[in-house]
Amino acid sequence: MRTKIIITLAGLLLAGCATKTVNIDVINDDGKAVMALDYRDFDQAASEMIQSMIGSGALKKPGGGRYVMTTGRVTNDTMQRIDTDQLMAKIEEELMNSGMVVMTSAVGGKGAPDEMIYEMRDIRDSATGDEFKQETLAGRRTLIAPELSISGKIIQRNIRYDNNRQQVEYYFQLRITDLTTGLRFWQKESIIGKRGSNRSVAW
Repeated sequence: MRTKIIITLAGLLLAGCATKTVNIDVINDDGKAVMALDYRDFDQAASEMIQSMIGSGALKKPGGGRYVMTTGRVTNDTMQRIDTDQLMAKIEEELMNSGMVVMTSAVGGKGAPDEMIYEMRDIRDSATGDEFKQETLAGRRTLIAPELSISGKIIQRNIRYDNNRQQVEYYFQLRITDLTTGLRFWQKESIIGKRGSNRSVAW
């Protein structure tokens, strides 16, 4: 009986000391910085890139209209497991909202972002296609090829700052290339630096 009481009291004590879960205000997050990359870092890097792209005038198409753009390969060269789509999703969204660019889902650095484009064409060319109204199936030579590609890399450097602290530098590098000529329209590097305890983990 005494053992049960001790176990119950220990459980209540641990429950009382547990950290409370709270929602993050992602607009005004005053939480402490971390050595690894968090959503605030991605938001900062993406905002800098977008402002530079739009402000440079590189996306103003001669004669008007919008460029057709695809996202090429964005390489993660850090010690963290990063899905680079996290960075590119905001950039693609803002580029489309600018009215200067339309993104294609037919091709990309990781393959077609929307594989249903090709699934439907496979249906068209198979016996199953006979079950569909032919006028509702995409015809041949209807896809529009991208004119521009955006690609880049995220790099991490860890530096010993002093006996107790480390410095971690993150380099976000992006470039826009004309796929017809191979000429580079725009390029930018955004740097995020952090300094903290050697005991902090940056991966």
